[in-house]
Amino acid sequence: MATVAVGGPQAVSRVGRFFQPVAGRPLDRLPENRILLGRWQTAAETGEELIVCRRETTVEIHCHGGHAAAQVVIESLASAGCQVLPWQQVLAKTGQDPITIEATRALAQAVTQRTAAILLDQRQGALRRALDQIARCLAAGDAATAGPMLEQLLQAARWGPYLIRPFRVVICGLPNAGKSSLINALAGYPRALVSQLPGTTRDVLTARIALDGWGVELADTAGLRKPSDPIEWAGIEQAQAHGSYADLVVLVFDRSRAWSEQAERVYRNFPDALVTHNKIDLPGSGIGNRPEGILTSALSGQGIDRLAAAILRRLVPRPPGPREAIPFTRRQGELLAQTKEAVEHRRFATATDRLRRIYAREPLHADEHEVFENPP
Repeated sequence: MATVAVGGPQAVSRVGRFFQPVAGRPLDRLPENRILLGRWQTAAETGEELIVCRRETTVEIHCHGGHAAAQVVIESLASAGCQVLPWQQVLAKTGQDPITIEATRALAQAVTQRTAAILLDQRQGALRRALDQIARCLAAGDAATAGPMLEQLLQAARWGPYLIRPFRVVICGLPNAGKSSLINALAGYPRALVSQLPGTTRDVLTARIALDGWGVELADTAGLRKPSDPIEWAGIEQAQAHGSYADLVVLVFDRSRAWSEQAERVYRNFPDALVTHNKIDLPGSGIGNRPEGILTSALSGQGIDRLAAAILRRLVPRPPGPREAIPFTRRQGELLAQTKEAVEHRRFATATDRLRRIYAREPLHADEHEVFENPP
């Protein structure tokens, strides 16, 4: 669904030029605060069905979410003299405090229902209440209480970026270890091409899933070996680059094959990786001198739930509790870090100023919302 809001003293009359209610009466003669079904009629054509809800000076139009459907409505209203404004610009003019504005903007990019609920908690005051409590401590000169509270918020801030973008999990390993099959098993659908030929995966393919309500982007990469041609070499370079900035690397090894020096080198190149030994449905050499890891079979599904749970534990070792305060923008995290540093040096006036900037009713700089426009 897409929503177009029309405001102003002539909102009802402007929308009424195009909205044809199924009730047969003009929009201005229909009751307020009711859901009204009708069609959007322009000079060129009778548009699709949509829903309208009118108030005294505002009208909400709810249509299909595709770009074309909403654009027809917007262009029609613009031709009738309405000024078109992005919703972010309208939100900035509401006079709400920065936390409410930032949380509303972040909600529009929440990756799952769970992350949206966490952001909604912040919009409804969870972060503001924590900041108020710290402010009272600072006013009393109580650094012993304010310091740990600030540290707790800074620890919680690590989840902030992942409320509007998924964790990045890169699947690496030797060729034919079952990386593509494993991604398909985790995703629940065949996203990656599966073949017995080494070098089949030559580009980085991604699939987005949710693990216990957290967004996760899985990246299927080329097998790590000495390549046979330049295209495959480019794929392996991409795999290594993705692994360098991933939130988690999952190393996949073929349990049906003997552990080799090549496998050992790959394992040592990723000391913080989560290890899984795949293809346990096939007869093979067993564990031997292999490192510990999760036993899986992408073909039969054995161990896939354990692997998913292990990935989640590595990404979110301590999930946020209900209504817990979570700083969710870079701006908030930087100001909290400055506040904590000032408290450590007992500069309470500076600490109070930095804290106030997080949620004071004052204009925001344009770049303070960059995290929403271009998430890392």
